[in-house]
Amino acid sequence: MPKLIVGEKPSVAQAIGKALGITKRCDGYLEGEEFLVSWCVGHLVELALPGNYDPKLVKWSKADLPILPKAWQYLVSPSTQKQFEVLRSLMVRPDVDQLVCATDAGREGELIFRLVYHQCGCTKPFTRLWISSMEDAAIREGFAHLKPSTEYDALYEAALCRERADWLVGINATRLFSCLYGQPLNVGRVMTPTLAMTVSREAAIDAFRPEPFYLIQLRTGGYMASSERFKDKTQAEALLAECRKASEAVLQKNERKEKTERPPALYDLTSLQRDANRLLGYSAQQTLDYTQALYEKKLVTYPRTDSRYLTEDMEPGLPDLVRQTAAHFGVIGEIPIHAGQVINSKKVSDHHAILPTRSMAKADLSSLPAGEASVLRLIAARLLAAVGVPYRYAETTVQMECAGTVFTAKGKAVLVEGWKAVEQAVLGNAAEKDKEKLELLPEVQGQETLPILDAQLKEGQTSPPKPYTEDTLLSAMETAGKERMPEEAERRGIGTPATRAGIIEKLVKKGFLTREGSGKTKNLIPTEKGRALIAVMPEEIQSPAMTADWEQQLLQIERGELEPETFMNEIEQMVASLVETSEAVKGAKMLMKNNGKIVGVCPHCGAEVVEREKGWFCANRECRFVIWKDNAFFKRLGKHVSAKLLQEPAHQ
Repeated sequence: MPKLIVGEKPSVAQAIGKALGITKRCDGYLEGEEFLVSWCVGHLVELALPGNYDPKLVKWSKADLPILPKAWQYLVSPSTQKQFEVLRSLMVRPDVDQLVCATDAGREGELIFRLVYHQCGCTKPFTRLWISSMEDAAIREGFAHLKPSTEYDALYEAALCRERADWLVGINATRLFSCLYGQPLNVGRVMTPTLAMTVSREAAIDAFRPEPFYLIQLRTGGYMASSERFKDKTQAEALLAECRKASEAVLQKNERKEKTERPPALYDLTSLQRDANRLLGYSAQQTLDYTQALYEKKLVTYPRTDSRYLTEDMEPGLPDLVRQTAAHFGVIGEIPIHAGQVINSKKVSDHHAILPTRSMAKADLSSLPAGEASVLRLIAARLLAAVGVPYRYAETTVQMECAGTVFTAKGKAVLVEGWKAVEQAVLGNAAEKDKEKLELLPEVQGQETLPILDAQLKEGQTSPPKPYTEDTLLSAMETAGKERMPEEAERRGIGTPATRAGIIEKLVKKGFLTREGSGKTKNLIPTEKGRALIAVMPEEIQSPAMTADWEQQLLQIERGELEPETFMNEIEQMVASLVETSEAVKGAKMLMKNNGKIVGVCPHCGAEVVEREKGWFCANRECRFVIWKDNAFFKRLGKHVSAKLLQEPAHQ
């Protein structure tokens, strides 16, 4: 009797079929003697909208809040109904006695499979395929060691809690504040705190007032030494006059220290996204998309990981992978390989760090799209650097005294290029952004005084905080909440490596953030709409620390350390309290341009439908749903389209 394998998308199912020798194509699945292979198309099953619980909830009213479902309802997405029916028919086939969950090996993959499984009413036993590479050998190895489904029950519970918490906060808070202010205000459990961080940063930039400062620079035959900063220009000018009178400076200190910079850790998804943004100008979503495509092409391992290390069992095969990667990217000469530097099983959770695969070493990379090729190059360079030798340099500090003031000059000289040389060899121009400008200081042994060749007054201004880029915002999201529980710092933050890119994209698409700047790497700037939203949000909705606490609780649910009911009760209590205590902030409506009256929910995408001058439009710009007030169809029927008509339940 065949087992039914369910992958997350068609390309993954086809890769599994190829690895297992299943070639017969049918409508929506592949068929072999031992296995049937089918697939989901993302989230086939989604949480129902409030109107499905009660028709009166189609209309938005503060009086109907909070909406706290007693029994959660799910619906099949209309756009994927056909594939859902394929899966249901395969699950109920009499000759299928077992299933294999082969969706992505993570929280969301677990949720996608189990929602379909339950929506189909399936009760047949299933096992779990848990792999970090789409290479044929890795797939076959995974099928030889399928995991019991019960090992991932807690992961599924965490995924359910995440999804339902997002629904509760998003639905209730969006309706609450939209009703209070008479216009659509999108609120999200992770989205709003992320926006709040950018608004706080912009407020600090706006409030910043540059202060002038002055310093004196002496040129002393090979050195450019600087004084401390002065706030008072008169003081600086007096020192300049004294220095110009003097003919020499007295040497006080000449210190040379050798320093070491250890190789960087391997990439997890967030650190890869940060480097790709800083070095290549890619958005977090672009980097995730490129890396996911590389994963499906069997060129890199699973991308949605939060680990930067490998497990002990991977150490023996690592040197061969390093040598193949170096050869494929044209690195000449012997490559140092210190595999132990990247091995730490205790720091690997569901998946190890992102690596190039052995299949990559045999692939024709010239056919890859430019974005995928650049990200693959970053991943390869990081592997070679991470197992390399330290970068060593000498730092020289020279201090001299003139006119009773200490002047300092600093310089640096490379002793051993180490891992940076390998990184430079692979990345080429992309690595130039990170290259230090080194100033070499001449030897001064045996000298007690130095001749002053020139003295100048330099004027500058203090700098404001820098706007967030995707690099720095991802870092802020990753570390939110650290200060409250530093012992859990590596696992805290808001969002997850898999979801942070989507949160940023959602903020941009909804018009809360814009990407600005002339260079490759853009700044993320909150719009007037984004600032206005945060201005009226209470602390519990916009607090990154609270959201980080919730993310930590989701991790505890994954580990079996926290009951899901405890987490959900906390979310429900917060939502109920929010509805009970929130009032419109006086004068806040002046902060916002009215974007129209909300009349209901879009039947296509579930976003708000807003009334404007010429019709009713979906607030989601990507959705094309619209009903024009001057509608020719209704005119022919002799009917007038009104907001009241639109708000009536469909069965009426």
